[in-house]
Amino acid sequence: MTSKTSPPTGLIFIVALTSMIGPFTIDTYLPSFPAIEAEFDISRALLSQSLAFYLAAFAISTLFWGPLSDKLGRRPVLLGTLSLYVFASLGCALADDYSSFLFFRLLQGVAAGGGLAAGRTMIRDAHNPEDAHRAMSQVMMMFAVAPAVAPLVGGWLHEAFGWHSVFYFLAIYSALVLLLIFIKIPETHALELRQPFHPRYIVNIYGQTLKHHRFRSLALTVACGFGGMFLYIAGAPTVIFDFLGLDSHDFGVIFIPMVIGMMTGAWITGRLAHRWPRERTVQLALGLMAVASLSNAAQALWLSPNAITVVLPLALYACAIGVAMPAFTVLSMDCFPKNRGSASAMQGFSQMAGNALVSSLAVPFLTDHPSHLALGQLALVTIALLIWWRIPPQPAQ
Repeated sequence: MTSKTSPPTGLIFIVALTSMIGPFTIDTYLPSFPAIEAEFDISRALLSQSLAFYLAAFAISTLFWGPLSDKLGRRPVLLGTLSLYVFASLGCALADDYSSFLFFRLLQGVAAGGGLAAGRTMIRDAHNPEDAHRAMSQVMMMFAVAPAVAPLVGGWLHEAFGWHSVFYFLAIYSALVLLLIFIKIPETHALELRQPFHPRYIVNIYGQTLKHHRFRSLALTVACGFGGMFLYIAGAPTVIFDFLGLDSHDFGVIFIPMVIGMMTGAWITGRLAHRWPRERTVQLALGLMAVASLSNAAQALWLSPNAITVVLPLALYACAIGVAMPAFTVLSMDCFPKNRGSASAMQGFSQMAGNALVSSLAVPFLTDHPSHLALGQLALVTIALLIWWRIPPQPAQ
C-alpha cells in the first residue's frame, strides 16, 4: 500500500490504542510502588530502576524494530512485538522476586519499542505530510487519555486485587490490541519500498541519521522537551505521596489535568496542520513550554506545594507537548522518506533514552524538594530552545 491509497479503516484508532501501551506500562503500577517495595523488600530508589530498565530496553529495541519494519513491513513487527509484550506482562505478574520482576520489565520494554517504531510509521505511510500531521494529532488526543486513566485503573486494581492484577490487565489489554491489528489492519508498507535488513546497511542508515544535522537536532529537541514532562511522570509517586501528602487514589490530581492539557494541545495542532508550517507550530509549542516551566519554577520557589499551584503549570506544559509531538514526528520522518521506520526508531530511541536518563539519574537527585524538579524542567526546556534555534531549514523537496 502507498500513500496514494485510502488509509485502512480504523488505522488511527488502533495505532492510538497501540501507542497507549507505553504510558500504561509506565503509569499503571505507580500506585502500587509501596506494596511492591514491601513484597520484594526493596527501596523506592531501587524500584524506580524498574522504570529505567523498561525505558532503556524500549529505547534500544526501537533501533532494531524500525529497520525490521522497513524490511518485513509494519504489520509483522506489530504482531510479533505485541505477542512478546503479552508474555512479558504475565511474567511481571508471576514474578516471585525482584530480579525476575526486573527482567520481565526489561522484556516489556523490548516489546513495546516495536509498537512505537512501526505504529506511527503506518500513519505516515498512509498519508501525505499535512494529513499525517492531522492524523498524528488525532492519535495524540486518544493517546493522551492513557496517562490519566492508567494510574486510576492501576490504583483501583491494586486496591481490589493487589499489584499483580495490574500486570494481568496489561497482558489482557495488549492481547486485545493484537487481535484488532490481526483482524483489521493490512500492511501499509509497499513491497517495492522495502529496504535491506543487513547489519552493514542498518549501521549505515543510523550513521546517516546521526550525521544529519536537522534530524539529530529535531530528535534532541524532542528528548529534552518531553523529558521536562517525564520528570513529573517518573517522579509522580514522590510528588503525590511526599510533596502533596496524598495517597494511591489521588494520582488523577496530577494526571487528569495533564491529560486535558495534552488533548487540548493535540486538538490545536490538528487545527493548525493545514494552516501553519510545522516549524511554526513547533515554535508555538516551545514558547508554551517556556512559559509553563518558568511559572512552575516560580511557584516551586516561592509558594508552598498544593494541588493547584503544582498542577496548573504542568497542564500548560502538557498542552505544549500535545502541540509539538505530531509536528516533530512528521518533520523527523520526512528527513528520511525511504527509511521512515528507521527514522521513527531513532527518534523514539532518543526520546526514550532521554526518559531513561531522567528516571534513573535526574529523578533520584531532584525529588528531595519541589523546586529542584521545577528547575530541572526549566533547564531541559532551555536546552531544547537552544537546540531548536540552531536547526537548519528543511531542504526544498
